[in-house]
Amino acid sequence: MHIGKSYGIIAFLRWTRRKAFVIAASAVVVTGLYQVAGWRWLALPWPVLAMLGTAASFIVGFKNAQTYSRTVEGQQIWSAITASSRYWGLLSRDFPASGAAGAGLVNRHLAWLTAVRYQLREPRVWEAAAYTSNAEYRHRAFVVPEHAMPLETALAPYLGPGTAASLAGQGAVPQALMAQQSAALRALYGSGELVVLHYTEMQKTLKDLVDQHARAERLKNAPYPRQYAIVNTMFVWSFALLLPLGMVKEFGQMPGAGFMAGQMAWLAVPFSCLIAWMYIALDQVGESTDNPFEGGANDVPISRTCAMIAVELRTLMGRGRRSGTAGNRRQHRDVMRNARRGARQAGARSAYPHRPTRRLRSAPAS
Repeated sequence: MHIGKSYGIIAFLRWTRRKAFVIAASAVVVTGLYQVAGWRWLALPWPVLAMLGTAASFIVGFKNAQTYSRTVEGQQIWSAITASSRYWGLLSRDFPASGAAGAGLVNRHLAWLTAVRYQLREPRVWEAAAYTSNAEYRHRAFVVPEHAMPLETALAPYLGPGTAASLAGQGAVPQALMAQQSAALRALYGSGELVVLHYTEMQKTLKDLVDQHARAERLKNAPYPRQYAIVNTMFVWSFALLLPLGMVKEFGQMPGAGFMAGQMAWLAVPFSCLIAWMYIALDQVGESTDNPFEGGANDVPISRTCAMIAVELRTLMGRGRRSGTAGNRRQHRDVMRNARRGARQAGARSAYPHRPTRRLRSAPAS
């Protein structure tokens, strides 16, 4: 997620340039036919465009409001997961009779967080992360950790290589880890390491985590309604492509002087491009904000959030940043170092949670 001061206009123009080229080509063709070929009938009454523009404004505003609310809901979900994770760390430290049991509960929880973020990064056909403009910026500006490191490697520091490999081959890793967590609590209760009140409280915390995971899955698997998405695209592009037909006649009727005498119709090109680009860019912003977990520049920063939770829980358990065996930690560092090296060679800045960058390059609001 981009958290810099603002987005640069150059980066934003570069992000929207492909659609801007289509708009400019349409405006040049219309104006050329009107001015050069003498097709004076190639014009639309201005009230028609005004009504179409008003309709496009309403539907673009509605879409952007809905997509922004989805992003806010994603932030609320991960705020709740963060709070429950901190509470889980306290319970795991203070409730079990042995420290080893608490460490196992914390490591399993961190593995669950890792599996959840990998699950939420899985691509969907309706997501915009694979679009050329978004993929180009991602390649240039940052790296998505879940795309650079396999799940098995990410789980190994918490569970060990053998357990991580067996879990990574399953279809529902977060659910499997949560089932193991519940079974571990049951075993601790059966052995007398947890009293009934502590066992009940920890199971209730697991339920809260499951509820938040289900909310995140709903956002991931239920996109902005496709019927509204297609209507929005049709209205915006219809207005953008028809706009020169209304402006060329208005500019053509204006008196000109000097080299612009009789050539005022050509002013329809820059002004129609500017107005149409405003609508198209706003539509592209909404389209790229729709899915808050897809791995775009403005996603909810779940990778950074999970890394912060891991540091806090390790510190809480008295282990600082160390976790797992030395071999697992070394493998983890090697994979991340290689991914960062590849990102630098591609001209990208790393977005790895363990090595936060000072500031991402200005990005489109995706």
